[in-house]
Amino acid sequence: MTRRLTLAERLAAADKDHTLEQIAAASTWDRFLVEQAVFAVGLANDTFSANLLRDLLPEMGHGFIGSAINSLRTAGILEHTGQMVPSTSGPTHGHRISVWRLSVKGLLIAEARRPRKAAA
Repeated sequence: MTRRLTLAERLAAADKDHTLEQIAAASTWDRFLVEQAVFAVGLANDTFSANLLRDLLPEMGHGFIGSAINSLRTAGILEHTGQMVPSTSGPTHGHRISVWRLSVKGLLIAEARRPRKAAA
């Protein structure tokens, strides 16, 4: 027999669903910008976590960080380092989050995007 949810659990679930709806309703342009920010942070840092990204992005971009990282990981552009660090986001109460780096594929994409110097 399933347990009945408390009022607090029902309200938390409704709030979570509302937040996910807001993220899904946001423009693809916002998601694209966050993906670009994740890639740029990967270029500038050997390793990074969502903590660093939250510090760099405006509040409206925070909801896209996880999906941007997952998208780049699925595409083979990011890889997990095997390390975890405590989250600095207050609502997460310090739960552990992954540390990432650009994969070989990500580094090759970065190299291909660098402007070539003209021969003198």
